[in-house]
Amino acid sequence: MKRSIRKRRLTPAQARKYSRVRAQVEEELPQILARHHEREEARADLKRLLGELQAARKKQGLSLADLTRLTGMDRSALTKLETGQRANPTVETLIRYAEAVGKRLVVELADSESD
Repeated sequence: MKRSIRKRRLTPAQARKYSRVRAQVEEELPQILARHHEREEARADLKRLLGELQAARKKQGLSLADLTRLTGMDRSALTKLETGQRANPTVETLIRYAEAVGKRLVVELADSESD
């Protein structure tokens, strides 16, 4: 890790404070990184799900205009959903899309890897 160079020296109290903060960060960093990786995996799962929904739409020969009519959702919202620009779709949105392409959304609860 590269250290910053200061023109002024830290007081002993400041040095102890920064040392404690560095130790705390070093201690917590593995848990923070683990949570980050779990969230990245969840995002990848969502991206996979959206790809499956889009593939089901195309397999049935449905256009976005057709999907707009079937779901009542705005075409631009559907485009953003399919392209991943809408990072946090609601469960209701996913259910409506799935039903429109003849699928059923199944949500599953699993133990986290850290347990």
